[in-house]
Amino acid sequence: MDYQAIKAETEQKTAQTIEVLKNEYAGLRTGRASVHLLDGIRVPVYGAEMPINQVATVATPDNQTLTVTVWDITNAPAVEKAIRDSGLGLNPMTAGGVIRLNMPPLTEERRKELTKVAGKYAEEAKISMRNIRQDVMGKIKRAVADKEISEDEQRKYEDDIQRVFDSQAVAVDALAKQKETDIMSI
Repeated sequence: MDYQAIKAETEQKTAQTIEVLKNEYAGLRTGRASVHLLDGIRVPVYGAEMPINQVATVATPDNQTLTVTVWDITNAPAVEKAIRDSGLGLNPMTAGGVIRLNMPPLTEERRKELTKVAGKYAEEAKISMRNIRQDVMGKIKRAVADKEISEDEQRKYEDDIQRVFDSQAVAVDALAKQKETDIMSI
């Protein structure tokens, strides 16, 4: 058993989990315009569903407005419909190939809802990390059963792996707390 390879793989997978969480948080509205807000929207064009950033340029001229410049003006109605149907609570206004989105101020109720969604994303990240940890611990236990490592090495490896997960859990909690603060600030 190559413990260093297992540890490196574990660190990589937990880092990827945190990146996924950051990407999910980027698309969560905080009352400020963000180009990442529209990342999850897919537009039915050219006979396929494409991410919005593959059919248009998204920009933020100010912190309360998004502009979506559609490259092929014939796709503007499809992009507008996809934004309207996205559930983000945005009302697109189209002028030619440019779609303007004004960020309405968030109500207290909507802020609380978004905080719950942010918490759900953090919990999903923690569940993913627990699954990764369970797989790694299983590999270590199998190595003991196959007599590849001793029980002392098993304890040392398990403690080391647990430290990796503990530090990543702290990172997830910090991200969640920061996002909650962003959402609740006016």
